[in-house]
Amino acid sequence: MKPAPFTWHGPSSVPEAVSILADVGGDGKVLAGGQSLIPVLAMRLASPAHLVDISGVSGLDAVQTSAEGVRIGALVTHSRLLHDDAAATCQPLLRRALALVAHPTIRNRGTTVGSLAHADPSGEMTAVLALLGGSVTAVSTRGTRQIAAADFFVGTLETSLKSDELAISAYFPAQPAGAGSAFAEISRRHGDYALCGVGAVAQLTEGRLTSLRCAYLSVSDVPLVLDLTDSWQAGEAEAAAEVRQQVQPESDLHATADYRRHLAGVLTIRAAREALSRIGLAASAA
Repeated sequence: MKPAPFTWHGPSSVPEAVSILADVGGDGKVLAGGQSLIPVLAMRLASPAHLVDISGVSGLDAVQTSAEGVRIGALVTHSRLLHDDAAATCQPLLRRALALVAHPTIRNRGTTVGSLAHADPSGEMTAVLALLGGSVTAVSTRGTRQIAAADFFVGTLETSLKSDELAISAYFPAQPAGAGSAFAEISRRHGDYALCGVGAVAQLTEGRLTSLRCAYLSVSDVPLVLDLTDSWQAGEAEAAAEVRQQVQPESDLHATADYRRHLAGVLTIRAAREALSRIGLAASAA
């Protein structure tokens, strides 16, 4: 199939882009890397009358890393962020998750902010933003607002972005001292969407586990984040059992709900163990 007819717009600045979005009255879509949007248009799952291509907008291609965290512009590709050493040092979970995103060809064109705006519950970066308590910055002709990850994802392929808003950046907090992270997933073939994926962040204080939080993909409509601190302290089996009880996967042509539920428990143990092991490695390196 081919996309339905649309009018293409090529703004060169953020004010111009948001002005166009305001003018088209909710009948526009934003195009950045296009790796998520183009297939949707081709299958006519969406038929916007206007396509606002922001690839020529200046100032949206920066990766800014500080002691507090990493902020990435809307045109930063998965590959660019994956290979940014400063960003990986500040928040190691970024690189660990991005390495699992699709194939190199997709990562070279697809943008991380675009993936977040697409809000696919099978996407790795949606889980990362939710797990880290990050945020998205959106701009419109009405002004700028910061949207916390907990408020950003509202359903499958649905965010709280207004039709006239442009997501210009995403922010990921830094990994604190005494923490470790990991990301584990299983897919039918390398590069496919994961049947289930788990991101884990563990925190030790004076050798004692004080926090274990995990985020899940492909098992709910929005990224699911669970605090497993108490159940993990009771034992790995108890933590896995709590996860299997909390996740709400659905069966499809790729896997049954029961299999996804089983994977969630298995991958939780795998990711949590790896995250905890990395705390010692980080301390040794320091």
